This record gives sequence, structure tokens and C-alpha cells, in this order.
Amino acid sequence: MRHRVVIVGSSVGGVRTARALRAEGYTGHITLVGEEPELPYDRPPLSKQVLTGAWPAERAGLLTAQAAADAGIELRLGVAARSLDTEARRVHLADGEVLVYDDLVIATGASARPSPWQPESGVYTLRTLADCLTLKKCFAGGAAVAMIGGGFIGAEAAAAAWSAGCDVTLIDAVALPMERAAGPMVAALLADVQRGHGVRTCFGVGVQSVTGRAGALVVTLSDASVVRAEAVVVGIGALPNDRWLQGSGLTIEDGVVCDAYLAAAGATHVFAIGDVARWPHPGLDAQVRSEHWTNAADQARCVARTIARPEAREPYQPSDYIWSDQYDWKLQLAGPRSRAVAEWVIGTADAQRPRVTVLHEDAAGQLCGAVCLNWPKAFVQCRRLLDERAPAAQARELLGGP
Repeated sequence: MRHRVVIVGSSVGGVRTARALRAEGYTGHITLVGEEPELPYDRPPLSKQVLTGAWPAERAGLLTAQAAADAGIELRLGVAARSLDTEARRVHLADGEVLVYDDLVIATGASARPSPWQPESGVYTLRTLADCLTLKKCFAGGAAVAMIGGGFIGAEAAAAAWSAGCDVTLIDAVALPMERAAGPMVAALLADVQRGHGVRTCFGVGVQSVTGRAGALVVTLSDASVVRAEAVVVGIGALPNDRWLQGSGLTIEDGVVCDAYLAAAGATHVFAIGDVARWPHPGLDAQVRSEHWTNAADQARCVARTIARPEAREPYQPSDYIWSDQYDWKLQLAGPRSRAVAEWVIGTADAQRPRVTVLHEDAAGQLCGAVCLNWPKAFVQCRRLLDERAPAAQARELLGGP
């Protein structure tokens, strides 16, 4: 009988795993399971190009039916995985079908954290294509929109709403919503670009309640002020899709706990990748769960090689690459910046359209992270130096810094 790989999850991690298996020479049977009925699609454009209308939804597609057939990838879409029997190596689907596997890849990703505010109607989240198309239709009328959460999704969706002619208010309980990801200086610049486009910002203030209904909502803040909106979008994080794995024998702790090779703890021949995986980050000496596109794509290649060519397996080495597009600004980040003991700012932070790089240096003098705003060329150089484990001084000299 042919070797069988079942991949549960049809977004970038799942699709990239299936593709990479074939690229690594795997000739066995591949089944790709997806809860959503749509053909596999990419998620980053949902808060950017698809939401603004710059792209048709089809352009975000990851795998066509024909391409799947050509690659020998069986698609099982529109049906969720309900449970896992690791001893019998069986995945039980919601429609009653049971899939037997020799190797299983869990790529079920994450879901938007549900809104704790539940008025009669008018509150949305943004995670799926269906969510995106609903919001796009809502924004098309130029609605007054309150965006709760100023992180990547909230900031990008606020920019998309503004581009559609909406009256936008961006709300976050912290004073600089992007500070944890980008650092205080770049976070302040990103807050300024929102204000510069006419977005009202309510930072450093929490949300007490959302009342009313679609078209007439009232957001009451912790300082007793109110924001009136026709629609409210909540972007306050994500939760790993791991509930279906309860009772499977796997170790579930805010995601599937894995080893350095992304093999799931608690069973053999089971791997986890992407938003649902928790793995030991070699640069941080800690178990982490990363909700970013590059991580899922890179982990897919790592696991595919392990399955197809076990003798060539290698521990997963993350690039920690993240990006965000807000208006015509591009933010790019790489490296475990939390190891930094010093930072260096290079560029023109005070320009109308800043072009700036923040370099992060660890205790050994090596470059350990870079944050680039509107400077893609510098970022390419920084990523190369990070891969080479180059001294931070070399990066400063290359970019013309102090």
C-alpha cells in the first residue's frame, strides 16, 4: 500500500507542505483537508489588497483544482477535522469520513479571538475570505467604522476602510499598539500615519462596552468617552485551532507542543506547523507560537523534507520575518529582537515619508534583529547579514549609520 500523508489545514502551511512533499520527491498519497469550502487561499491579502478591492479574491488563491490534480493532491474541502486517534493513525472528519495516515501534518492555523462585546449585530472579525468579503461590502458604503485593536490586522484594516471612504476610529488599550512588534520609535511613526490620513486614534484607553445594532452602535471607552459607529471590527488576537485535538494524546498548551523538528509531543508520525504549532525557538531558548505567514511557509518545507527524506531532516531554523502594508508604507521586521542590548537608528525618521532602519545588537555584538520602514533595499541587506550572523557594526557601516 502506498504511503499516505494527511494534511489538516488548507491555508499556506498546508498547501506549502503538500507542494514541498512533491518537490522533495515524495510519491505517496497526499490528502489536504480544509474546513472552508473555498479553494485554498492566502490570508495576508485579506486585510490589504482584497479588502481594498485592489485584487479580486481569486488572485489570493494558493492552489487551483487543476493544479492539485496535476500534483496528485487530493482535496477534501468544506469539512472540518473533528478528532484524532494517534494510536490507530486516523483522522475523523465532521461528515463521518475517517482518513488513515502514515504521517499527519497539523496545519489548522488559528481563528480570530472572539469579540467579548456582543451587541445585536454590527460587530465583525477578519480572518477568513468570507469575513473579508463581508467587510469589503460594509466598507463600500463609506460607513463610520470603529476598529478595536491596533495591531497588524487592525492597522491594515483601518487603512483599507479609509481607502474606501469610511470614517475610521482606531482604538487600542495600549499607548502605542505596534510597539511590541516594531519598537517605540517606529510604532509612533505608524500611529502618526494613521492620524495623518484622518483616522481618529483612541490609544491607551480600553473598551467597556459595545451596544446597539448595525448602523447605530455605541462604543463606550474606559475614560467614559464614546465612539459612535455603524460597524465595529474587532482585531484582538487569535486562538490556535487545537480544540479538535483534545483527547488525542498530543500535548496541547496554547497550540501543539513540538520538538525542534516540529514533531508533535505525545505521538509518533505527527507534525504541527504554522499558527497552531508551539516549538522551541533556538534564538530565544523558549517555546513560541508564531502567527506569521513566513513561519508557516518555512515550517512546511522543514516538515516535508523530514517526511520525504528522513535522513536529511534538520531542526527548524526560523527567519522571524514579518511584514505589514499600511497605506503606501511598508514595515519589515526580522530576527529575535528581544535579545538586543543596544539599538541603532539609521535613516530619516523625521521626513514626511520616513525611511528608517532600527538595527538591534546582542550581547556578543552580532546583529540580532532589524526593523525597516519604507526601506526595502536596506531590509534585504539586513536579512542577509542576519543569516550570516554578522556583527552589528557591519550592518551600521553598510547602511551608512553611526
